[in-house]
Amino acid sequence: MSIQVRFDQNMIAPCGMNCGTCIAYLRVKKRCPGCRVNTANKAISVQRCIITKCSYLDKTDSKFCYDCEIFPCNRIKQLDKRYRTKYRTSFIENLMIISEKGMADFLIFETDRRTCPKCRSTLSVHRDKCLVCASAVLQGQ
Repeated sequence: MSIQVRFDQNMIAPCGMNCGTCIAYLRVKKRCPGCRVNTANKAISVQRCIITKCSYLDKTDSKFCYDCEIFPCNRIKQLDKRYRTKYRTSFIENLMIISEKGMADFLIFETDRRTCPKCRSTLSVHRDKCLVCASAVLQGQ
């Protein structure tokens, strides 16, 4: 059984997180719809997120942090450090790819690095193994 997700720009959070790779989005019960969807079904951490509620973000045309006058702010730097250390991904790098190469190229990049080479399911950024076939995720993933 594959849980492959087709990534689209509505699944990319303002901070650069691909919500389609989040364990809260990929789980079956109480599935989070992603940061950009306005609903009470969001994970508590998403509901409390100061980035999605940021007043500077409201002033941007793109509604992404890379377009902010104070990018990268301390909150993005802290979040980026935590995700680089724990989950092998950089939100600042993601945002720079979107800013410099465009959303279409970023979505191709994400699909390539977040698809299990063995079973073609979506890899969660929060897990070291594929949720479907339990294949180990490469360090560069």
